[in-house]
Amino acid sequence: MCAILGFIGKNHLDKNLFKEMLELMSNRGNDNTGFYFDKNIMLGHKRLAIRDIENGNQPMSFKEYIIVYNGEIYNVDEIKEDLLNQGYEFSTNCDTEVILKGYACYKEKILQKLEGIFAFTIYNKKKKSLFIARDRFGVKPLYYTKKNKNFIFSSTIKSILKSKIIKPILTKEEIANLVSLGPSRKCGSGIFKDLYELRPAHYLILKNNKIKIKRYWQVQSKKCNDTFEEAKIKIRNLLSDSIKRQMVSDVPIATLLSGGLDSSLITAIVALNSKELTTYSIDYEDNDKFFKKNNFTVSQDEYFINVMSKTFNTNHQYKTITQKDVVNLLEKTLYLRDYPGMTDIDSSLFWFSKEISKEHKVILSGECADEIFGGYPWFYRKELNNLFPWINNIEYRQKLLKPELKINIKKYIKKEYKRMIKEIPKKDRKQKNKQLFYINMTHFMTTLLDRKDRMTMGATIEARVPFADTKLIEYLWNLPFDYKYKDGCEKYLLREAFQGVIPDEILYRKKNPYPKTHHPYFLDNVRKLLKERLKNGNLEKIFDINEINKLLDEENDYDIPWFGQLMTKPQLIAYLYQIDLWIEKYNIIIKI
Repeated sequence: MCAILGFIGKNHLDKNLFKEMLELMSNRGNDNTGFYFDKNIMLGHKRLAIRDIENGNQPMSFKEYIIVYNGEIYNVDEIKEDLLNQGYEFSTNCDTEVILKGYACYKEKILQKLEGIFAFTIYNKKKKSLFIARDRFGVKPLYYTKKNKNFIFSSTIKSILKSKIIKPILTKEEIANLVSLGPSRKCGSGIFKDLYELRPAHYLILKNNKIKIKRYWQVQSKKCNDTFEEAKIKIRNLLSDSIKRQMVSDVPIATLLSGGLDSSLITAIVALNSKELTTYSIDYEDNDKFFKKNNFTVSQDEYFINVMSKTFNTNHQYKTITQKDVVNLLEKTLYLRDYPGMTDIDSSLFWFSKEISKEHKVILSGECADEIFGGYPWFYRKELNNLFPWINNIEYRQKLLKPELKINIKKYIKKEYKRMIKEIPKKDRKQKNKQLFYINMTHFMTTLLDRKDRMTMGATIEARVPFADTKLIEYLWNLPFDYKYKDGCEKYLLREAFQGVIPDEILYRKKNPYPKTHHPYFLDNVRKLLKERLKNGNLEKIFDINEINKLLDEENDYDIPWFGQLMTKPQLIAYLYQIDLWIEKYNIIIKI
């Protein structure tokens, strides 16, 4: 896992400035720093060494090609064997060299062969062109800007802003994005004017100052006649294979273990294929004193964690974050994301990752299972099934916005929804279940993956996500929904596929989301922070301050979440606090 940075353009950047831009991403990898400088081209790399620690430094060259790469390829041995058969020779055991020589052999078709998480750039010295690609599900980030004849790409927004080639301008369009969909984003948006995110499963070619962007992968609709019993066997094999492949590392790996279905399955497969395994879980100080069941969080985790750890003989480590740290880290996590995020959930994950990094560089985590197996309530509760169902308080979002802006939240959301639905294969475009699965992959899943990358890489560790597997997702896309949900049991197929692997009380445990704080300390303190910051007037250009004051003064919580299952009133207040802080710290210019 690493950070990548590049510049190509007419006006050569100062080398020292370029180095400062790269240094802003030192948290993403501090094992090595590398540069390539030539006329009108600069490439930079920060490395977190996981495979072939001695020989994998970058930028790496082969013939006219130079690569900087962030990620991990899980089928590297298969691709390498193919290239060896074609006469290519290798001097390292790292996946970087395989991608580089794979591109020399196959050009953009190498993307069809890669299975993993990645964002990389290959510069062709002869053609003076850049090839940039991103993994299928958006696990690894990539932003870019093209201003006049200057082009910059980076793993983070902050590094691009440091160049001063673009300014942090927040337009009316992006305000709508921030308030309508936040903390998720419109696909391809880089938040600021003239800043973009290369979408998952896309590649970009820059040549002669012109950009060409193409999609290289999409779910395909195919007839599948597999019976439920046949599907169970295939799912078990596909997921087990994905987990085993993602265990490849030259440093020890660990797993996150919440005691829920997804993390427990990963832990079980890793444990069964390892001599020893360390597992980690997190909770909040005194959280048990204030825990209350609701429709989303039905039980606490400790009992189930203990069952799993004992069953598979793992070295389990409990980590407990203080409520004070949860609040204090809101500023740090904002900086790591470069825009407002999931507040206490971000704070705890970053703190958790810092604790893990003391002993491990690589972890396996259960993200994406709910999106692809239909685990969220909105997949089976029709009253929640509206456009982006994790955003089910459109009226309140509209109420918070300053009326003078004349931004129509509902219209903005509908426009983005329609844009996404047009991407679904025509055969499935009118199926509500397929619509739900697709927008979950393009918006909700990518938000959680981005959060995982930012917070873990903020602590300089690599998070791998075995459920984000191409073959698994392609297969699931064409299975009937009643395989995935049956008799009130979400993720039914996944549970049935792994009978006998983990204890039944874990296998059939009701889904619980990632833990959030229930302690009143969080609400009390973010309320104080936002009240104090309202004095500076940063939010007045965007929000109705009277509505924010009502939010702050009312003692009752809101039943309708702000975002998904975890962001309610305390998190909304923290989100507004982060927006205000963001405007100040990033010197944002609001143009409406």
